[in-house]
Amino acid sequence: MQLADIITPDRVAAQVHVNSKKGALESISNLFASQSSSSLGSNEIFDALFARERLGTTAIDHGVAIPHGRVKNSTETYGAFIQLQKGIDCDAMDRESVSLLFALLVPEESTDEHLQLLARLAEMFSSAELREQLHTAPDSQTLYTLLIEWDRAH
Repeated sequence: MQLADIITPDRVAAQVHVNSKKGALESISNLFASQSSSSLGSNEIFDALFARERLGTTAIDHGVAIPHGRVKNSTETYGAFIQLQKGIDCDAMDRESVSLLFALLVPEESTDEHLQLLARLAEMFSSAELREQLHTAPDSQTLYTLLIEWDRAH
C-alpha cells in the first residue's frame, strides 16, 4: 500500500495552531471528518485516537507523532497529516516537542496492514532531511507532495 492510497491533499494541513496534544487530536479528527468519504464523525474519530493515546504516547521522537486508532464499521484505511505552527508536548522519549503528526484510522480488524503502515511511517520519519523539509514547507500542497514523493522513491 502506498501513502497515496490513504491520504489526499484535502487531509493535509499546514501551520495548524494548537496548544496541546488534545487540541492536535481534535484538529486531526475534524480534518478526517470533513474530508473523509466515510460516515465517521469527528467525535468518533477523536475517541479512537484518544483511546490509543491513553495506552501510551504515539510520539516517535525528532518532533514527530503518529497518532492512530481503530474504527468500527469501516473497511478503509485513512491518513491525515498536520504541520503545527509550534511544537507541543506529546511525552516523547527524547522530550522534543512535536510539530509533525501523521494520523491513521484503520478498520478494527486490520492488524497486519496497520502494523505495516506504522513501520513504513516510522521509516519515513527517520529521515532527517525529510523532517526538515516538512518542518519548513510553506503550505499544505508542498507537504502532500513531499510525503508522496518520498514514499514513491523508497
